[in-house]
Amino acid sequence: MSAAMPVVAIVGRPNVGKSTLLNRVVGRRAAIVEEQPGVTRDRKDLDANWRGRDFRIVDTGGWMVGGNSLDQKVSLQSERAIADADLVLLVVDATTGITEDDSRVAELLRRSGKPVLLIANKVDDVTHENLKWELLSLGLGDPLTVSALHGRGSGDLLDAVVDHLPPLVAPVEDEATGDDAEPGEDDDNAVSVAIVGRPNVGKSTLFNRLIGDERAVVHDMPGTTRDAIDTIIETDLGRIKLIDTAGMRRKSKVSENTEYYSLIRALDAVDKAEVALLVIDATDGVTGQDQRLAERVDAAGCPVVVLLNKWELLDTEGRSDLRWQVGDKLRFVGEAPVLPISAISGKGVHKLMPALEGSIEAYHRRVPTKKVNDVIQAAQQMQAAPGGARVLYALQGATDPPTFTLFANRELPRTYLRYLERKLREAFDLGATPVKLRVRRRTS
Repeated sequence: MSAAMPVVAIVGRPNVGKSTLLNRVVGRRAAIVEEQPGVTRDRKDLDANWRGRDFRIVDTGGWMVGGNSLDQKVSLQSERAIADADLVLLVVDATTGITEDDSRVAELLRRSGKPVLLIANKVDDVTHENLKWELLSLGLGDPLTVSALHGRGSGDLLDAVVDHLPPLVAPVEDEATGDDAEPGEDDDNAVSVAIVGRPNVGKSTLFNRLIGDERAVVHDMPGTTRDAIDTIIETDLGRIKLIDTAGMRRKSKVSENTEYYSLIRALDAVDKAEVALLVIDATDGVTGQDQRLAERVDAAGCPVVVLLNKWELLDTEGRSDLRWQVGDKLRFVGEAPVLPISAISGKGVHKLMPALEGSIEAYHRRVPTKKVNDVIQAAQQMQAAPGGARVLYALQGATDPPTFTLFANRELPRTYLRYLERKLREAFDLGATPVKLRVRRRTS
């Protein structure tokens, strides 16, 4: 394989404009931005390109001295991003000058030995250019003045970034295929798996467990994850893109702008996912919000795997009751796999990949037209549709999820369509994968 793309980390204390700068670099609102500190907590990395040079840009939460346990975890994420980076951008708010946290981050960067560009942000016009000179005392060279919000100086900044990146390495020929391997070229072929659930049910803990790295901040405060964070992992099933999403609540309960955008990102991740892992807190049972989330996932058309997290905290009676709740309150997800797990200890997590394999295979399954018609005809012989309605011909029109088109002589009742769907599921082992039936009227 060829060398990975160089990594550029954006670091600094809270509320200096790091996420705004990330959005400016990638040219879209990829990170949530609010005029309050602490919005960004996890590392978020995206592809970027300037002057034909590809690189990864990583946004981090605010680094700060002391703070509570959550603040310390966020700061640790910044330190890990620095360790992984080929180039670090230290962002300072030029309008407020140097703070103790700025000085401490600068000291950390000097010790790291990493190449650093000092960014004086919020310099919105030429009259504020002189604000940069105070930053020289940080000992990281001449600052680059920018306004991440308005784009001022962003081109010069990106020129400097590209000039400081490691030299390009010629691609190495792939021994198996003989082709030149390009970094990230298979990312689009990775199976997208979204981890969804209510706030504080253990989604980020599971995400970290699956990728084998403390990538997402985990804390017992509900709502720790604000953005959808993803990473590619190599598995026996091939490349899987795991997406950790913010906890989803009813829209009527969403009050802050930040939480609103978190909800939008989470729903977008569900819509784009090929499989969803619905994490339920076993100690709370199946709540009304769990039901609504399952309905939302089902409406998105992707298969779901139900994970009963914190299973180890239930006694025998509690486990029996929870299984009954799943069967009763989530019955509309059909044959969805239901796995009791402990994300924090890893118990039961090994069963997830086999469950994913079955869901992924069914999601992509293609059935020959002859077999589809054989199943439909046999189903009609066993039980005819009311009112003389009949399916004359059927075929599978699409996959992801399996979609069947039925050509009928008249309208088919919903109850009969559910009957045909059940027969198709049984015949082709489609399990919990959503199945779409489209009916077209024909006169002969």
